[in-house]
Amino acid sequence: MFLDLFIICTLGFVAAMVDAIAGGGGLISLPALLMVGVPPHLALGTNKFAASLASLNSSITFARSGKVHFPLVKWQIPFTLIGAFLGAWTVLSVSSDFLNKAVLFLILFVGIYTLFHKNLGIENKFKELSSSRIVAGCLFALIFGFYDGFFGPGTGSFLIFSFIALFGFDFVVASANSKVLNFTSNIASLLLFAWNGKILLSYGIPMAIFMILGSYVGTKLAIHRGVEIVKPLFVIMSLLVAAKLIFQYL
Repeated sequence: MFLDLFIICTLGFVAAMVDAIAGGGGLISLPALLMVGVPPHLALGTNKFAASLASLNSSITFARSGKVHFPLVKWQIPFTLIGAFLGAWTVLSVSSDFLNKAVLFLILFVGIYTLFHKNLGIENKFKELSSSRIVAGCLFALIFGFYDGFFGPGTGSFLIFSFIALFGFDFVVASANSKVLNFTSNIASLLLFAWNGKILLSYGIPMAIFMILGSYVGTKLAIHRGVEIVKPLFVIMSLLVAAKLIFQYL
């Protein structure tokens, strides 16, 4: 029992630290729970519980640092929540096979495009928030909220990339904004898992504590080290998510 807790808490800390900077922490935290013998359905719910608390902490820390662009994000939050609830509801009756293949190509594109475009997200080039930009932001919040509720892998990467490509934010602000929306979409899945009793609190609570600590460290690193740490880790995590999807497909 002690060894199991040590494994999930240690890897949970690392996962949350990475996730706070560039997303993709689920690649580390979920396998940690499976590694110690937690059944898949309980592992998913327990991981969502701990990760949601960690992403809440990251969101608050980013917000206090002034990195979250609330004039835009405040419009996106309700659309993200609606999309996530619709996605969680839809996944009960629709196969995710096609989405699995589509996301593989999309996440590879995001990672490779970012890798070869050296200036992407280096400077904050955001200029103004027009009505059309708000509509575009709400639309992708709805789409990625739905995606996170329905499937999930790579949501953080897609959000960060969208904030940079559509609005010209740098990687740090894009990461901060995406963390707020990611936490919002997590709520729908978390409520669904909790309602069905799929959260193992004996593992979830200690794991959540260490993931909150990890998210705090990761957020502070992102704020103080800036693009020099966020962009490389973003590319690495995007490609790792793609590798995971390829492995599942094969």
